Amino acid sequence: MSKKRKSQHKFKSFRASKHVKPTAHQLQTEQIENCLIRILYYSHTSLSLPEIFSKKSAKKFDKKASTTALENLVRKGVIKKAGKGCYAIDPSAPLYKGKLIQNAKGFGFVQANGIGADTQTLQRDLFIAKTNMNGAMHDDTVLVLGRIDKNGKRTEGIILDIIEQRTNSLAGIVSKRGHEIFVYPDDPRFPFKVSLKERKDIVLKSGDAVIVEYKRPTLPTPTLAGKLVTLLGDAEDIDTQMKLVMSSHDLPHIFKEDVTEETAQLKDSFEASDDRTDLRKLQHITIDGETAKDFDDAICVEKTSSGYRLYVSIADVSHFVSPGSAIDKEAYLRGTSVYFPGRVIPMLPERLSNNLCSLVPHEDRYTVSAILDFDKQGKLLHKDFARTIIHSQQRFTYTTVRQILVDKDPEVQQIYEPFIPLLNCAGELASALQQRRTLRGSIDFNLTEPFFTLADDGKIASISPAERNFAHQIIEEFMLAANEAVASFFIEKEIPAIFRTHEAPDELKLADFLTFINSLGMPLAPFKNEAAWFADTIKKCKGSKYDYIVNNLLLRSLKQAQYTASNIGHFGLAAPAYTHFTSPIRRYPDLIVHRLLLSLISSNKGLTEDDKRKSYQDAGTFLSARERIAITAERDMNDRLKIAYMKDKVGEHFSAIISGVTENSVFVEIVDLCISGAVPVDLLTDDYYLFDKKNYRLFGEMSAKTYQIGDSVEIILVDVDHNLRRLTFKMSDNE
Repeated sequence: MSKKRKSQHKFKSFRASKHVKPTAHQLQTEQIENCLIRILYYSHTSLSLPEIFSKKSAKKFDKKASTTALENLVRKGVIKKAGKGCYAIDPSAPLYKGKLIQNAKGFGFVQANGIGADTQTLQRDLFIAKTNMNGAMHDDTVLVLGRIDKNGKRTEGIILDIIEQRTNSLAGIVSKRGHEIFVYPDDPRFPFKVSLKERKDIVLKSGDAVIVEYKRPTLPTPTLAGKLVTLLGDAEDIDTQMKLVMSSHDLPHIFKEDVTEETAQLKDSFEASDDRTDLRKLQHITIDGETAKDFDDAICVEKTSSGYRLYVSIADVSHFVSPGSAIDKEAYLRGTSVYFPGRVIPMLPERLSNNLCSLVPHEDRYTVSAILDFDKQGKLLHKDFARTIIHSQQRFTYTTVRQILVDKDPEVQQIYEPFIPLLNCAGELASALQQRRTLRGSIDFNLTEPFFTLADDGKIASISPAERNFAHQIIEEFMLAANEAVASFFIEKEIPAIFRTHEAPDELKLADFLTFINSLGMPLAPFKNEAAWFADTIKKCKGSKYDYIVNNLLLRSLKQAQYTASNIGHFGLAAPAYTHFTSPIRRYPDLIVHRLLLSLISSNKGLTEDDKRKSYQDAGTFLSARERIAITAERDMNDRLKIAYMKDKVGEHFSAIISGVTENSVFVEIVDLCISGAVPVDLLTDDYYLFDKKNYRLFGEMSAKTYQIGDSVEIILVDVDHNLRRLTFKMSDNE
């Protein structure tokens, strides 16, 4: 076991997170202050004392106590005096609006990037103690008063108000005890259960997955009254798990009647016209995964006297989806397609995503093309954009292209002989582009994603790292080049647009990563908060026992990319400007970019610049949030499938690496399965282990045995927690 250390964080601005019982006077003072902040915050102007005291919420408090509380808030910098006898929220006050993410233990965090009283941005997640929730629940939008501690290392807050409540419905699992029926939330972040009454028309059994509505309590309580809305099925079934994910993350998956009617009326004829450049004679091909159906992009590469000409032709979704149409509104609300193993929740109806817009082989299709000229070293010489029509001549998979270019398989090469020159040319250009991108400092992560093989009965047959080969690199480089070219075109035109931006990481957030990197003893360059330094660090760790860990820790240390109306560049790609242009079938921001690009090349101005800028910023904020929801849902589904796969493997041995060490646990990764779990220190029974924080290891007091990040270990699965989706292991050498 390990020795624990006491936290040194202290906060004096409001009730601390330590469970010290406040006095009645302290509670009343806090209630008054919170009430006054709410009144001034929602007034959006300064108020006099009589105006403040006239508010219904303030009338229950003593005026003298309220006046004292106002002066206290002025001293704290939360409110300011605004003229004679008037008060207003101080523009620099640490007030934030954001989404509450609650933990199963009751505490939570308000997500970074919440907007404050005067467009302040919350740079780091704000910790909310269980005692500072004030009735808020997971997924509520809340108003928070925050404060950073003296060391600037941690932020903590108290919830002042619930701005928007989440819907009072949730997905859960039934537990029957005699005639009592309880539903335990599928999402463990809801710290309560729901009680249901028996129904004659539906017989529930333990283990059923359901959706229920519940009555929200005025005070926290462990059991809420509710009613059944939908029976989803047996929670053990993978299809039911998918329904639980869709419900938990509020993913719309059924198209409304007006959308389906509008889709049915779309014409399926593709004719050349004066406003389209005819590229049907070019040798366009698509390269995608084996199971792909929505083909966004096709490519054609030709050699020129100066180097190469690349055609990146993207499905012209804007031809079929008009702004403000029912299809368009639904696509915007979804924001993106969501991909689960064996199933897709599409952004667009299937007739569009898999047919009319999809660049299927041997069929004419409408496209928007980026026509890019490069020299032999991959330097962009010229760019042009056009509304086009193409005829894809072949549908390739990544595997087939690998067999042709990497394996040099003679049988496969013979089958696709007419396309060999094009593929060789594509490989040459992709290599030049990749080398040029590396030289400028672009970060190339070496990460693995899980690939799930489903059996005929729908269960998980196997999990393995998804293959990534040279064919993936070809498409990736071409899409990056097209996206950068479109972004630079917008910059040259000096018009409002929507960009894909990525900020440099916060050095405070990088502190743990840098401490770890410096502890490795590897010959690394002095730290610079530049993409090139991170790219070089990954390169130097490649092939070492720290390769996997460094890639994953660095990724978690970086900020999330997002969609914005202002261009600040893309840190990870080391690109001065970047946008998303290449996937309009599955990403709504790309559709916005297509419409803007086409309006520029046709000289159709549309909205005023100010209107566009605000429209793009609002869309960027919303679509960034939709993207995060989709990513979270995909990870949630993957975690469920991993748990389902491991449930009958208790007692089995696995090879793993140590991905993290704390005083309480050793975190492990089974790299071959892309599965993670933990070994509690309590299960290290062969010695008394001390936590060496400086070197990220546990140290055996008697044996001197160590468990350190990056070490390879043999582990045994001892427990599978379906509710928390958590795997517990023990070390094989501790049997």
